[in-house]
Amino acid sequence: MKTFDIAIIGGGPGGYEAAIRASSFGKKVALIESGHMGGTCLNTGCIPSKTLLRHSEILEDMKQAKDWGIETGDLKLDWSKMASRQNKVVRTLRSGVEGLMKKHKVTVLRGKGYLEPQNAPEGHTINVISDKEEEKIEAAKVIIATGSKPSLPPIEGLDDVDVHTSDSIFSIEELPSSIVIVGGGIIGVEFATIFSSLGVHVTIVELGERLIPTEDEEAASVIRDKLKKSGVDVRVNLSVASVAKEASGKSTRVLLSDESSLETDMLLVATGRHPNTEVIQNTSIDLQKGYIKTNGKLETSLPGVYAIGDVNGKIQLAHTASAEGLVAVNNASGKPVQTIDYHTVPKCVYTLPEIASVGLTEEEARSSYKDVKVSKIPYSSNGKALSSGNTEGFVKIVAEEQFGEILGVTMVGSHVTEMISESVAFMNLEGTVEELAQTVHPHPTLSEAMFEAANNWLNMGIHH
Repeated sequence: MKTFDIAIIGGGPGGYEAAIRASSFGKKVALIESGHMGGTCLNTGCIPSKTLLRHSEILEDMKQAKDWGIETGDLKLDWSKMASRQNKVVRTLRSGVEGLMKKHKVTVLRGKGYLEPQNAPEGHTINVISDKEEEKIEAAKVIIATGSKPSLPPIEGLDDVDVHTSDSIFSIEELPSSIVIVGGGIIGVEFATIFSSLGVHVTIVELGERLIPTEDEEAASVIRDKLKKSGVDVRVNLSVASVAKEASGKSTRVLLSDESSLETDMLLVATGRHPNTEVIQNTSIDLQKGYIKTNGKLETSLPGVYAIGDVNGKIQLAHTASAEGLVAVNNASGKPVQTIDYHTVPKCVYTLPEIASVGLTEEEARSSYKDVKVSKIPYSSNGKALSSGNTEGFVKIVAEEQFGEILGVTMVGSHVTEMISESVAFMNLEGTVEELAQTVHPHPTLSEAMFEAANNWLNMGIHH
């Protein structure tokens, strides 16, 4: 039986980055993966969606350019070429991950890994099952990084119609003329942005009172208004009662809870994801609300076994999984204990315009702190935003009033997902609004809005 110092089950961003770090510590490492290297993020999530969103961004710029005296003629879309480029990007990055495994001498085992009951004081046995064979290995420490899969709500008739999830939507061979997206969270609005820019009639059906309920309410309102302006039919406070194929078999009838109905060429369900916990089905590892329960070190109830990424239910983001993977490997390798401050994990929504945030929203801060002060600066007064034609959105700083401790930052606008790291760094270093206001920002840049918001918070704004 092959033995390893650390075995990692799952080759997504958290898993493969953990494997590289473990190898750099001089550990003998096995990485177990049944599908493509890179996991959901690289193959059916972050990367393909952001590739298509780049296409959407270009289309929007071309339409706007007409007002600037740049005439391009009639736009023509070739979905097959768009899909081909998307697949090429994915293959390139996937190949890169595979190359990294070879470079760092990580043993890659193809198949599904199942953790067996521990029958020795130290070490763990993993049964790796593939279509061709079954193999058992032993590892002193194990990191579970099996991710999640789309969850489908109990909608009447859903099993009898063609339905897509975020995992399957990228494989469509042609664009539909219409699509109904069930779920107005981050995944739903990103796909609404993509499809509406490509000329598809989009309807979002959201159970809650507003879109993107996890984000700042004012930020979500900007996205809602932009989607509506783009022709997206946004319906909130509604659920899908049932779905059924039309007699022609070419479209789907969607009945809503208010008894209205929609006819659509394509149905996309984006109502959340469910953790892949089959890996521990033969063990007594504790679960919490369906997720693998972990402590501050990311260790499960079984000593020597760690869980990272979507499967532990902390924050279901690829960069969270990556950060957790490095922390788990550090702790599993006997290094000085590390933990993660989830309060400073940034969140990004890749719509047009984008949303980026870290820490508390204004609503959350006001419910948790007695004295909160907020400063908001619109991009419509920023020189770089005006010159580039991207004036939608704002920068909002939320801070504790007595000492100026930054509690949260929300940005809405062009390229804000590239800018949020400054706020993350300030919060990690426990920086204050005053220190941010003294930080020199280059001109002209969108990031000057942060400088202006900080000075405005101090009642010393230059342009506000």
